Amino acid sequence: MASTLTIKDLHVEIEGKEILKGVNLEIKGGEIHAVMGPNGTGKSTLSAAIMGHPKYEVTQGTITLDGEDVLEMDVDERARAGLFLAMQYPSEITGVTNAEFLRSSINARREEGQEISLMKFIREMDSKMELLEMDPDMAQRYLNEGFSGGEKKRNEILQLLMLEPKIAILDEIDSGLDIDALKVVSKGINEMRSNDFGCLIITHYQRLLNYITPDHVHVMMQGRVVKSGGPELAQRLEAEGYDWIKTELGIEDETVGQEA
Repeated sequence: MASTLTIKDLHVEIEGKEILKGVNLEIKGGEIHAVMGPNGTGKSTLSAAIMGHPKYEVTQGTITLDGEDVLEMDVDERARAGLFLAMQYPSEITGVTNAEFLRSSINARREEGQEISLMKFIREMDSKMELLEMDPDMAQRYLNEGFSGGEKKRNEILQLLMLEPKIAILDEIDSGLDIDALKVVSKGINEMRSNDFGCLIITHYQRLLNYITPDHVHVMMQGRVVKSGGPELAQRLEAEGYDWIKTELGIEDETVGQEA
């Protein structure tokens, strides 16, 4: 059965400042949602809050995955439940190879005695790396250490393909990518499309959505979703920017700095 991530009236603070001011979203398996908006409107805060970053305090509202209270779960429990975050700035971890990290992550979501065999893991990893046009040597390099920006983004999508989460949050996965790398990363995301997979893509640009057609597009301003629509909304934003929304809604400062 397809999973559903439900976010209701989500308010989030960091260091006493309210960033999210009542976000409502529902992401179902089989759906790709794009969240767009200018800088400083709360988009990355949303991804951090969903995954349980300790600096972000949820002060009001709920997040549930298939009816289970996500806010009661530790970060590792959220990952095991089927949530996945591709980070804007992935950490470098010396001493742990890409392959070791991936296999440990896969097995952490499995019951004892059901761990993936080494041969199956290698076959799947090799296949996914070929799809993403990754150098085979990257499997034995330390996690993200010395990786270029494009290699880090490809590696995040490799993790997505290997872990097969229920719901993925991709935070500016297109940031800094040239057009060739963008096409490869998009191919990996499209490979995941199925009724068992839901995705929330946070992006500034329509160009990613030229290769990944979203089912729903949402615009964030002032720490909340202020407008939703289909793919045509992203196309209009690319052509006209955000000022027409601000005018339509009477918004002067689109950031989280002041209320409407």
